[in-house]
Amino acid sequence: MARITTTSLKDKKLKKEKISMLTAYDYSLASMVDAAGIDMILVGDSLGNVVLGYENTLSVTMDDMIHHTKAVVRGTKNAMVVGDMPFLSYHVSIKEAVRNAGRFIQEAGAQSVKLEGGVERVDTIKAILDAQIPVVGHIGLTPQSVNQFGGFKVQGKDLETAQKIIQDAKALETAGVFSIVLEGVPTKLAKRITEEITVPTIGIGAGQYCDGQVLVINDMLGMFTGHIPKFVKKFANLQPLIMEALKQYKEEVEAGTFPAEEHGFTIQDEVLDRLY
Repeated sequence: MARITTTSLKDKKLKKEKISMLTAYDYSLASMVDAAGIDMILVGDSLGNVVLGYENTLSVTMDDMIHHTKAVVRGTKNAMVVGDMPFLSYHVSIKEAVRNAGRFIQEAGAQSVKLEGGVERVDTIKAILDAQIPVVGHIGLTPQSVNQFGGFKVQGKDLETAQKIIQDAKALETAGVFSIVLEGVPTKLAKRITEEITVPTIGIGAGQYCDGQVLVINDMLGMFTGHIPKFVKKFANLQPLIMEALKQYKEEVEAGTFPAEEHGFTIQDEVLDRLY
């Protein structure tokens, strides 16, 4: 099976075939996501929360992202790997944005990049595209703007913000992105956008009418005990299983029942005897 491409994804929208996307941040999980046939893997800056323990994504650096993207790429053969451009990696200047986007492709081996923002990011996106780097847009609730939004709130519920999201989507389409993430957007608004643009929409908290869906893998596998957003479905509940395994390990080590004889290696007695 060949690696998923931008053309593959556009064809899926034309054929009304849904697109699957998950985040992953390391080799082990990425290899499983890839083997499951997921179309796209986003190495999200959500690794700040999920992997690095930050309160939000704003502290994540380019070096963090490159490190984790390399690991994900090594674990994949078929899925398209998307590198998520972190806070301030594309805000300072267009030249710096192109250089940082290029690092995802040249250093990390990703096939595309994602960045947040609509109309205000068009010039930056065009410059990245001019460097032959495919771009995924991201509008609606954009986590890097959490301080500006005053928290993680659904976007587009009133006339002004709904119109802004539609304008953003059309501007990104015209700029040349090959897909757009719609996050935290009312279902009917996401449906309208999906119907009005030619590039695939990938929803997260944007309802069932988007061309595809993305979730944070740790959320959908039930590996967190904290707050889980309304839009997340737990396809597994691994946290209790992991905790039980960890406790059992501790108990068996302390009791001396692990490791057992079958977990060790043998040596001939005559070799031992000759040591002294």
